Amino acid sequence: MFDIYRKVPKDLTQPTYTGAIISICCCLFILFLFLSELTGFITTEVVNELYVDDPDKDSGGKIDVSLNISLPNLHCELVGLDIQDEMGRHEVGHIDNSMKIPLNNGVGCRFEGQFSINKVPGNFHVSTHSATAQPQNPDMTHVIHKLSFGDTLQVQNVHGAFNALGGADRLTSNPLASHDYILKIVPTVYEDKSGKQRYSYQYTVANKEYVAYSHTGRIIPAIWFRYDLSPITVKYTERRQPLYRFITTICAIIGGTFTVAGILDSCIFTASEAWKKIQLGKMH
Repeated sequence: MFDIYRKVPKDLTQPTYTGAIISICCCLFILFLFLSELTGFITTEVVNELYVDDPDKDSGGKIDVSLNISLPNLHCELVGLDIQDEMGRHEVGHIDNSMKIPLNNGVGCRFEGQFSINKVPGNFHVSTHSATAQPQNPDMTHVIHKLSFGDTLQVQNVHGAFNALGGADRLTSNPLASHDYILKIVPTVYEDKSGKQRYSYQYTVANKEYVAYSHTGRIIPAIWFRYDLSPITVKYTERRQPLYRFITTICAIIGGTFTVAGILDSCIFTASEAWKKIQLGKMH
């Protein structure tokens, strides 16, 4: 009869204490590997890739920006946001979707604003340029609470520089100094398991501090954010291990463990029997 899985009669098998110990260790080892694989199967993996392209072609060539900055020694009526870029945009005193909150009994100001920039090199800066009368000695010491681009990504497995300037403290710097933050913006895409994509931007930053003079010789400091876009896009994709791969791995674990355990048990049993024969031979 054709039978791949032929049975060995029970009277031809011999249980041993060594085999029992190996069997218990084998089952515990299989259980450990099974739980490890099950954890990996349930957990969502986030993989990343790089490519050259504009991922958000439906944005109309715009990037949303969120800025939150405090200037504790500059009145709110003096604080303004100016935007300019290489496409010819030059906006002084941007006020749409922005808010100024007085600090220190009106001595300082907290500026919060949401605005959009074009996907070309340019800058936006916080300054007194839009004030009706320029102050004598404007104090540009500041704290940046938030500067982010695009959608906000709050994903546990992704640790990027989405708010690289958050927490930047320049309160001890020269009050009359201008600050240049040079930003390299990197487009970022996050795709979840359902295929839904969110578009955000990471950025790297370098900064310098200097005293700038106008053509009249007056010091007019500002906080500049000069940006340029990287052509490289970073994409994060959520993936889960396929069911067939999980089943294949479990079968390999069980089969491989029992095979190795069987070989080990056979070697120990053979060595034990040989030792017994040697001992019997010495007795005779």
